[in-house]
Amino acid sequence: MRLDKFLADTTDLTRSLATKAVKSGRVLVNGSKPKSASAKVSDSDEVTLDGEVLTLLSGFRYFVMNKPVGYVCTHRDSTHPLVFDLLDGVVNRMDLHTVGRLDMDTTGLLLITDDGQWSHHLTSPRHHQPKIYRVWLAEPLREDAEAKLEKGIVLEDDPEPTKPAQLERISDREVLLTIHEGRYHQVKRMFAALGNLVEKLHREQMGNMTLPADLKEGEYRPLTEDEVQLMLQ
Repeated sequence: MRLDKFLADTTDLTRSLATKAVKSGRVLVNGSKPKSASAKVSDSDEVTLDGEVLTLLSGFRYFVMNKPVGYVCTHRDSTHPLVFDLLDGVVNRMDLHTVGRLDMDTTGLLLITDDGQWSHHLTSPRHHQPKIYRVWLAEPLREDAEAKLEKGIVLEDDPEPTKPAQLERISDREVLLTIHEGRYHQVKRMFAALGNLVEKLHREQMGNMTLPADLKEGEYRPLTEDEVQLMLQ
């Protein structure tokens, strides 16, 4: 592998910035300054940048994040910060994507990966991965809400009724809602169809993955191998 590609794969440097780092003497290969960024390196070589040993990781990456308010699930936004900005220490963040999206004002469980097949399995309607949201409402919930949600609701500008959803009342304005699909702004639109307004929305679970209790808002951690496999069951 070329040295500039190795640096780009193990740091946040682009290949052009990697070349500049090599020219400025910040990069050592086995303790010596390489002649150029096109030099070849192998797994047996020790490459350092500013004295830090770099390791080329193989395989896909999987993370769970407790998404805070105000962040968007895209790679580009001229106004708002990105959830990827929270991945301190993770290299090549632009290669990652979120498994589905949470709205800017929605908090909670967010999965992030670079494994497209794994992500597709979790978001494909064929697999019916349940998603559980804690919802805070502006008005007391109507008495027949459970029955209407279980039957399916016709949303505005969408003639196809929603799939059956399950509701658990915590109080008259706080509920747990389980849905089995992922339409645009679905939870908010479902309660709007019931004549209510969602004031706060927090995702607690997706499939077999529950938001870790020790993960504070804005924090993330890698998934364990068992957790990665659990999501496929």
